[in-house]
Amino acid sequence: MIRFNIPPYVGNELKYMEQAIKNEKICGDGEYTKKCSAWIEEKMGTQKVFLTTSCTHATEMAAMLSEIKEGDEVIMPSYTFVSTADAFVLRGAKAVFVDIRPDTMNIDETLIEDAITEKTKAIVPVHYAGVSCEMDTIMDIAKQHKLMVIEDAAQGMMSTYKGKALGTIGDFGCYSFHETKNYTMGEGGALLVKDDKYNEYAEIIREKGTDRSKFFRGQVDKYTWKDAGSSYLPSDMNAAYLWAQLEVAEQINEKRLSVWNAYYGAFSELRDQEKLELPTIPKGCVHNAHMFYIKLKDLETRTRMIDYLKSEDILSVFHYVPLHSAPAGIKYGRFSGEDKFTTKESERLLRLPMYYNMEESDLEKVIEAVKKFDF
Repeated sequence: MIRFNIPPYVGNELKYMEQAIKNEKICGDGEYTKKCSAWIEEKMGTQKVFLTTSCTHATEMAAMLSEIKEGDEVIMPSYTFVSTADAFVLRGAKAVFVDIRPDTMNIDETLIEDAITEKTKAIVPVHYAGVSCEMDTIMDIAKQHKLMVIEDAAQGMMSTYKGKALGTIGDFGCYSFHETKNYTMGEGGALLVKDDKYNEYAEIIREKGTDRSKFFRGQVDKYTWKDAGSSYLPSDMNAAYLWAQLEVAEQINEKRLSVWNAYYGAFSELRDQEKLELPTIPKGCVHNAHMFYIKLKDLETRTRMIDYLKSEDILSVFHYVPLHSAPAGIKYGRFSGEDKFTTKESERLLRLPMYYNMEESDLEKVIEAVKKFDF
């Protein structure tokens, strides 16, 4: 069976995890946590990075730093993972869902302004498949209406928009290092902070609401409870696993792009025959090959394709069920405008096996199987 995903492993993970144990500091903010944070800061060009236990928790921190509260509204696409909404719903806010663009599956930036009310406090663009939303327009809207922008860049590390790393354009950016992502620590994430005025509060939130980080740096003689917070620090052993991959981040990126490009080239003829649709990468966007998807005629065709590929020992999967159609989405959110593309396009999309250590023979088998499908 060709699996849909296999977490990346480059060879030094266990060595660094063993070193973390020998350092006798396997809790948060050890040697490898600091190395990973510094690497992301330098590589992405952002002033501060806080490694977290998940992208969900990074987004929760961003919601707290943005002072989201009961009764506020936060604009986001419905086609996203539940964590995008959860982080704000937990603060008592309402998720306001906006339709997506069919070309990128990202939020339609032209519909955002119509969704803004006097209760709106933030916009949360989700960079689907590591392809950027139209950030110039989104940032202009946010500036005009004095709104925070929190980038859900869970899938976007190593992608750029007009030369800027995803996650560094808005007020806050959130990365995921879940095992399904290009770079992983099993479970984990990172919060990118654009303005240093938030650094101290972010430290407090991340350390259970205390100034413990200052204590460890010798800036205070004892630490105390300063505000509401939680435990958002990952184990340094997790960070050690991630560090092995960040050392060869470009190598991982290039390998994934080679797989992505092989799929794209192989299926171009099927696209020209209008049997399927391929991903769109807008001008000014550089993507990270987080996933490769195709779009089929309809839900029935997609279901047949999944069953057919499974019979060929190939695991393919669809993606999000739109949040606005879920019980919690109905309870905690509302859809602004018309659902013209969100549901329809989500029912057509199919993701193919895609991972760093994918064998050439497995890639060729997937390509040949898709080509043989009775569209």
